[in-house]
Amino acid sequence: MPSPSQPLLDKIEGIAAPYGLMTMGGAHIEADQTIVLLGTAPTFWDKFIETLEFSDGNVDPVDRWSKRVMPEIMKAAGAQDVFFPFGGPPYAPFLSWAKQTGEAFDSPVGMLVHYRSGLMISYRGALVFDRCLPLPDMRLTNPCDNCTDRPCLTACPVDALSELHPYDVPACKSYLATDKGDSCVTLGCAVRRACPVSQSFGRATAQSAHHMRAFKGDLG
Repeated sequence: MPSPSQPLLDKIEGIAAPYGLMTMGGAHIEADQTIVLLGTAPTFWDKFIETLEFSDGNVDPVDRWSKRVMPEIMKAAGAQDVFFPFGGPPYAPFLSWAKQTGEAFDSPVGMLVHYRSGLMISYRGALVFDRCLPLPDMRLTNPCDNCTDRPCLTACPVDALSELHPYDVPACKSYLATDKGDSCVTLGCAVRRACPVSQSFGRATAQSAHHMRAFKGDLG
């Protein structure tokens, strides 16, 4: 039976869906403050490529799109503010908030894993409500706990993501600059793709490629 507080997230999901976004959990970050995290849904890329931000040739199209549409969602949802995971420093503590929701967890390779999207997490913003709203009592387990093969641990060809050390960004970027790294650029991070939950999520390959090109520095 659904939690009596689930309608809050269902309502926001309905508002966010036309933008290609979905709710990714809620949390009480203060005694009188509630946040709801929003991230990209499998439908996001098909909707995003129809926007002005995608086609205008300017830098940071996804972030600029987020800055435009999140206030619209905030107003429709009756929230009082919105935080973004970019634009710092300082940066809003999205990683901490994500784990507070009970929907995201630490993965063996250090990145967060979400119970719906796996390692394909892309938070776009957090709606802020200046009151303590009822939220579902999430009793989820980390999906990695039931993953016996853990393919994420062996997927990176240069061991940039590992349970033995922090994310080795220089090693990752150096590999992406070689011909051997083309598949990670065009298809998305091999580690993220290896996650079984990621594979069932249905994220567009073109979206992953866009983010990898931006990370590599090939975009504007």
